[in-house]
Amino acid sequence: MATVFEELYRHNLWANLCLLDVCEKLSDDQLDANAPGTYGRIRDTLVHLVGAEQYYVALLTGEHPERQLRPGDAFPGIVDLRERAGWSGERLIALAERVDPHQTLRGTRQGRAYAMPVAVPVIQAINHATEHRAHVITILSQLGVSWPEIDGWQYGEEAGLIKHDARPS
Repeated sequence: MATVFEELYRHNLWANLCLLDVCEKLSDDQLDANAPGTYGRIRDTLVHLVGAEQYYVALLTGEHPERQLRPGDAFPGIVDLRERAGWSGERLIALAERVDPHQTLRGTRQGRAYAMPVAVPVIQAINHATEHRAHVITILSQLGVSWPEIDGWQYGEEAGLIKHDARPS
C-alpha cells in the first residue's frame, strides 16, 4: 500500500501529465499566451515547472536527467516535456517511499553554502508544481480553453481510490 507521500507525488505526476495533455492541443499563439499574476507564457511556465522538478530530483537524490532543463532554455515541445515530467515524477514517487524528512542536505548553490532538512525541497516540489499548474489554468481560462480537473477528488476517482462519490456537497 502506498504511503500518503507516495500518493501525493503520484497525484503530482498525474496532474502534470493531464495539463500537458491539454497543452499539447494548443496552437503556438495559445502557448505564447500570458496573464497578469502568472509566471509568464504557457510554454515558459511548463519548461520552468518540469525543469524545477528535474532539479529537485538532482538535489534530493544526486541523480541527474540525461537532458536537464535550465532557466531560459527554449521550449522543447510538449512530447519532450511529457517525457521529462515522467522521468522526474517517477523518481519523486520513489523518493517519497524512503525519504527521511530529518536528513540534512548540504551543498553549494550560487556560490553559497547551504544546509537544510530534506523536508524543505520535498514540500517545495509539491507547492511549486501546484502554483504553476494554477498559472497555466488561469491563462487557459482566459483563452476560453477547457482545462483539466486535477484536484485530489478527481485524482482519487481516476486512480480508483474512491469507490463512490465522496466529494463533499
